Amino acid sequence: MKNIVVIGGNSGIGLSFVKMMAENHKISVLNRSGMEEDIPNVQHYQYDALKDDFPISEKIDGLVYFPGSINLKPLKNLKDDDFLNDLQINLLGAVRTIRNALSLLQTNGLSSIVLFSTVAVNQGMAYHTSVAAAKGAVEGFSKSLAAELAPNVRVNVVAPSITDTQMAGRILGNEQAREKAAQRHPLQKFGQPEDIAAAVKYLIEDDSKWMTGQVLHVDGGMSSIKPL
Repeated sequence: MKNIVVIGGNSGIGLSFVKMMAENHKISVLNRSGMEEDIPNVQHYQYDALKDDFPISEKIDGLVYFPGSINLKPLKNLKDDDFLNDLQINLLGAVRTIRNALSLLQTNGLSSIVLFSTVAVNQGMAYHTSVAAAKGAVEGFSKSLAAELAPNVRVNVVAPSITDTQMAGRILGNEQAREKAAQRHPLQKFGQPEDIAAAVKYLIEDDSKWMTGQVLHVDGGMSSIKPL
């Protein structure tokens, strides 16, 4: 049984991952808002990644940082604070958490960190400048950290496309929008939380023990292929 720390984890992809893992592992969920459901083997801690002390004191086998943002505006409508906020949520919260957890991760011999990027870093999409800049920083940080922590701690990134979560509700808010979102992907559908959670599960568990410094694209083919 692994001891897995999840930052976020109260909804969407994070909650799907927690449910997927809780049967066989001990899960500590750290977030500001509590849990939507009571799940066996899951312990909740009140935690703001940008300001609170890290509440875990035992060795950690896996750490997943789920918090993110979808801030889609043309550059002319973005303020400096928009860029700073996206950077804080997506990168600096992860940096601070990992730094505080590092000694606990390094006690295990082969622990795993998973962070999140977006298909927009690879693809280049209009109105994504702020979030793509923040997530691009996550990718650069993760690869450098993977080199620094090898061979004892693996660091990998999941880069999804649009996924049917509460955060994406504004983008997938009606049937026409959902159909258009599906058609933009070669597989003709957008992601479901369990699709992305399964990729995180793979990177946390020992099946991926020979992977580090990688960006795993779980995006319906959008980042790499164009259908006829």
